[in-house]
Amino acid sequence: MIDVTPLVGRHDFGRFIDYAYTRNSGDPHWIPPLRLAERERLSPRHNPFFAHAAVELLLARRDGRIVGRVAAIDDRRHNEVHRDNVAMFGFFEADDKPAAQALLAAVEAWANRRGRTHVRGPINPSLNESAGLLVEGFDTDPMVMMPHNPPEYGEYVESAGYRKIKDLFAWLYSIDAEVPPVVAKLATRVRDREGILVRPLQLAEFEREVERLREIYCGAWEQNWGFVAPTPEEFRRIANEMKQIFDARCAVCAEVKGRPVACAIAVPDINQALKGTRGRLFPLGLIRLLGRKRIVDQARLLLFGVLAEYRSLGLYPLLLFELHRQMKDTRYRRVEFSWVLEDNRDINQPAEMAGARRYKTYRIYQKALA
Repeated sequence: MIDVTPLVGRHDFGRFIDYAYTRNSGDPHWIPPLRLAERERLSPRHNPFFAHAAVELLLARRDGRIVGRVAAIDDRRHNEVHRDNVAMFGFFEADDKPAAQALLAAVEAWANRRGRTHVRGPINPSLNESAGLLVEGFDTDPMVMMPHNPPEYGEYVESAGYRKIKDLFAWLYSIDAEVPPVVAKLATRVRDREGILVRPLQLAEFEREVERLREIYCGAWEQNWGFVAPTPEEFRRIANEMKQIFDARCAVCAEVKGRPVACAIAVPDINQALKGTRGRLFPLGLIRLLGRKRIVDQARLLLFGVLAEYRSLGLYPLLLFELHRQMKDTRYRRVEFSWVLEDNRDINQPAEMAGARRYKTYRIYQKALA
C-alpha cells in the first residue's frame, strides 16, 4: 500500500529535496541542481511566486520507504489571467507506476477540494521557470534550468489519465556553422535601416537593464499559451540568479529609435560544471565547480523575444545573426534555444532557417477532474 502525505516538519522538507537525487543517481544525463537553490525555489521566504500561489508538497511512502514526491500548485494569477480553473502538479518524481498514480490522485483530490476542474503539469512551479516532461532527447544532458527525467515518466502520467496539452521544443544551434546566406542577407538589410540599433547588455546598469528586459519579456510573451507575466520580484529573483553566471558576450538587445524592443539573452550552461558535484558546494563541490567552469562551451538562449508591434521589422533573424557574430570568437560552440512552444512560428521558423536542429521535446499534460 502507498501512503501519500503532506510534509511534516523540516526533516520531511529535506527528504522531499533529497529524493530527486536518490531517484536519478543512476542516470548519467541527470544533472544534480544545487541543493541550496532547490530549497530556496521551494521556500515561501525566498521565492516570491508563493505570494500568489498555494503549494502543497507531498511524499509517497511504501512500507515507510519514500517512493515518490510531487507538488500540488494552485496559482491564483494564472487562473485570473487566463480565466482558467486549473491546479498544477510539479517537481514530480516516482519509483514506479503505482507510486506515480497515487501521487497524482492526491494532487487531484487537493485540487478538487479547492474547486479546480483540471490538473496540468509538470510545471515547476511556473512557466517562467521550468516545465514539461522530457519525451524526446534522452541521450544528452539538459542545459541550465531545463528538466530531465527517466523515459518511463510519460507512461506513468498517461496511465493516470493525463493527455498532452502542449509540447515544448529545444533547438540546438552550432556556432561553428556558417549563418545561412538568406539569414545573413535579411539581417544585414534590417540592421541598415535607420533607427535600428543592436547593442550588448550593459552590466554597469544592471537594475535598469533588468527593468527593460522585463518589459520586453512581458510584452513579447503576453499572447503565448499559458504565459503569466512574472511580478517585478519574481523577475528580479531569476535575474539575480542568472547574473551569477552571465556572460555579456552571450546577449544582445535591439532598440528602435532609442526604445529597447527585442532581446536575445543566452546564459552559459553551468550544468556542464555542476556535473559531478552531487548538488553540493561543500566540502569538495565548490572546488570541482570552479575547476570545471572553464570547460563550459555551450549556452542556453532563454530569453528571445520581440515586442508585438515591432515583429514586422525582421528583428528575429537580426538578433540571431548578431548573437552568432558576437559568440563566434568565444569558447561557446553550441547554443540551445529553449524552451519554445510547438506552435510558436515566430521562433521555430527563424531557428530552422538559421540551421538549428530540434533535438528535445518536453510535454505538458492535463486531466479533467470528474
